[in-house]
Amino acid sequence: MTGAGEEWPSEGLDVLGAGSGLWVSGVDYVAGWRDAREAADRLNRALLGVGLELSEVRAVASTDENGRGVVRVAGRTNAVGLIAGLLESVSDGEGGAS
Repeated sequence: MTGAGEEWPSEGLDVLGAGSGLWVSGVDYVAGWRDAREAADRLNRALLGVGLELSEVRAVASTDENGRGVVRVAGRTNAVGLIAGLLESVSDGEGGAS
């Protein structure tokens, strides 16, 4: 790590280092994460309901830099292909649901 010292990640920025990104002091990330967690849990239950395994594809709760909830979907290509097929089957072919 480079910088002036152990406090380098937050020197003069009013931010805290956090894994793969930065957390801004004073932003309520917990509330956004809770909302995202509820949505991710709902999507994970739906994925299980159509026979997918969470080891193949899953929704993961997170937040953006403003503390808003974000749900990311990560999965193996075959499982994501199955989800795409399911969504295409309810699509009207013009970018909307039928």
